[in-house]
Amino acid sequence: MSLIGSEIKPDDLFKKNAEASHTLRHSIASKGAVVMLGGGADAIAKQHKRGKLTARERIEFLLDEGTFEETDKFVVHRSSDFGMDEQLYYGDGFITGHGRIEGRLVFVFAQDFTVFGGSLSETNA
Repeated sequence: MSLIGSEIKPDDLFKKNAEASHTLRHSIASKGAVVMLGGGADAIAKQHKRGKLTARERIEFLLDEGTFEETDKFVVHRSSDFGMDEQLYYGDGFITGHGRIEGRLVFVFAQDFTVFGGSLSETNA
């Protein structure tokens, strides 16, 4: 894109890009907090009450500390049957990614029982 002969100044373009980038980072960060809740705080409390860990807790327990990199955490199902279009959860019942066990690279997934009982959807299949 050439700015020659344009009324847009590079400084203005930089400011607009910086603002858009800040907005996008804020949006992703706020969605990331929602992602961590899976099916919600009540569903997590039910898991704990049953003496069970959540999917993320199981993964963190298995892997070396701080090595987990989650993939597809913003995935949602595409179903609209039976009112499913009103029940969207990021991750859609599966936590997937990679990390390390005793320094070795491993790929992991865990069913998130706080979201639809951990059932498998088309997006995760």
